[in-house]
Amino acid sequence: MVGCAFKARLLERSSLMYLKIDNMDIYYKEAGHGQNVVLLHGWGGRADSFLPVFNYLSQKFKVYALDFPGFGQSTLPDRPWGVNDYTRMLVRFFEELKIDKANIIGHSFGGRVSIMFAALYPQKVDKVVLVDSAGILPKRTIKYYFRVYRFKIIKKLYIMFTPERDKNAKLEKFYKKYGSKDYRESANLRGTFVKVVNQDLKGYLKNIKAPVLLIWGENDKDTPLNNAKIMEREIPDAGLVVFKGAGHFSYLDKINDFNIIVSKYFEGNE
Repeated sequence: MVGCAFKARLLERSSLMYLKIDNMDIYYKEAGHGQNVVLLHGWGGRADSFLPVFNYLSQKFKVYALDFPGFGQSTLPDRPWGVNDYTRMLVRFFEELKIDKANIIGHSFGGRVSIMFAALYPQKVDKVVLVDSAGILPKRTIKYYFRVYRFKIIKKLYIMFTPERDKNAKLEKFYKKYGSKDYRESANLRGTFVKVVNQDLKGYLKNIKAPVLLIWGENDKDTPLNNAKIMEREIPDAGLVVFKGAGHFSYLDKINDFNIIVSKYFEGNE
């Protein structure tokens, strides 16, 4: 009997870590008190990708971190999603948890969602921190288009000459051989990945009314430093901090500096 009661309490505590949004279970965690801070992870990440940031900031602020749909412990969407879908989900997340307004930290893909959210829902945003954020489409060269069309042609040939029973296994081998690293690792989110990386968010930048702090790794190869300079130029109220020697996960490469800078930045709201 004692064992059953203990199990029931565990289930009850566990259920507090999930929200039901549009028939999807969204995993999240929260801690601390004070100003609201929402952490949005990058592609392939999860809430705990921000764990050292979450632990530090929750000593001073009310901090939320979530697994985007399709990542971590959250439900996979039933169709390919774009940045707009993830943004609408974030609106629902705010509504369900009665978060009127928050500071937002978005890394990489999480930065995409942060950009659109801040531009479309300014009343819900205090300050934004974009960390090695995606959202600027790179200039497409002839070499790029050659690789894309070559990829599509080879994929079509794979499908055409593969028996139906072997198709899934053959396609997985194809993706491992010819797909980009993120595309290969996207598995059931490949359709979403294609939609997301082809959305250019540059036009949203000028509509962000909240102050924005850009934090970038000097040696970021995934979202190069030039992207940060474009964002700094386009966003009405933006400043840029560059971490020397850091890469695409600059917030982890320079975790102590990052935590102190962001904490002071948010404390300026008080």
